[in-house]
Amino acid sequence: MNSYLDLIHRDSLLNSLSLEHLRIFEAIARHKSFTRAAEELFTTQPSVSRHIKQLTETIGLPLFKYVDNCIQLTPTGEELLVIYQEIFQYLENFDTKLVDLKDSNQGCLKVSAVTTSKYVITNLLQPFCKLYPDIRIALEFTNHEVILTRIQENADDFYILGYPPKKEDIEIKPFLDNPLVVVAPSNHPFVKQSSISLERLAKEQLIMRERGSETRMAVEMLFAERGIRMPVKLEVSSNNATKQAVIEGLGLAVLSIHTLYPELQRNQLSILNVKGFPILQQWQIAYPKKKWLSPIVSTFLEYLLTEGVRTKSENF
Repeated sequence: MNSYLDLIHRDSLLNSLSLEHLRIFEAIARHKSFTRAAEELFTTQPSVSRHIKQLTETIGLPLFKYVDNCIQLTPTGEELLVIYQEIFQYLENFDTKLVDLKDSNQGCLKVSAVTTSKYVITNLLQPFCKLYPDIRIALEFTNHEVILTRIQENADDFYILGYPPKKEDIEIKPFLDNPLVVVAPSNHPFVKQSSISLERLAKEQLIMRERGSETRMAVEMLFAERGIRMPVKLEVSSNNATKQAVIEGLGLAVLSIHTLYPELQRNQLSILNVKGFPILQQWQIAYPKKKWLSPIVSTFLEYLLTEGVRTKSENF
């Protein structure tokens, strides 16, 4: 008897669930708000509430709960969110495959990369875009922590970062060396010194990227290994702001050598000979092993890997 009722419920669930129900459910789960979900989907809050009521009745268990006036997922809601992500990932992959089947030279690429790499990636894009003018490329430059979140959400085709997650289901391909160096204004007394200890550097005012930045992570690890406290006078959220602060004499900074070409050419900044530097970091390309790579993605990936070898320290 129970198995018969379960079968009826299963058929009812399959017949009653719709993509619209799931899309509304996901928006609420993401925003933790019925109102913001309605705004995003260009509908009304009563309509959103009605859809969720129907979905809850179909499933037979609550999907949301209120804790201290905040919306949270129930265990059933958490399971449904996983199902939603899988369904829409399959649909997105299918949509990508359809585009590739229609024209292998058209479509869209989505790539997330650490902020520092934009100086290299954007230079590499020009010849690729000339070869494939109908391919649209969506680039998201952000810090390490955000990219880890995007990897978990499977938000992009692939990712470029220095410290990819060490997981068996993630494919890792070395891309390009990224030496990190200490820089100062060209008129700084340290510029003429042949060797500067890390201890001496620690007595200077340091300008650092925000927490979550891979450059900062690398410097913090170096100081921690030597048992030296790292003083931070100024924290900024971009490489350009960091370089400008150094030029203005606010302190010294650690930056990727790939970001420094214009300022070195204009003699605004100089690289210091500090023991322990350069920190030999390497950018790597990461993506889920089970992810289907379209011909467009595979072509761009192969192009980046080939050009990465050619670009290695090319300007320096």
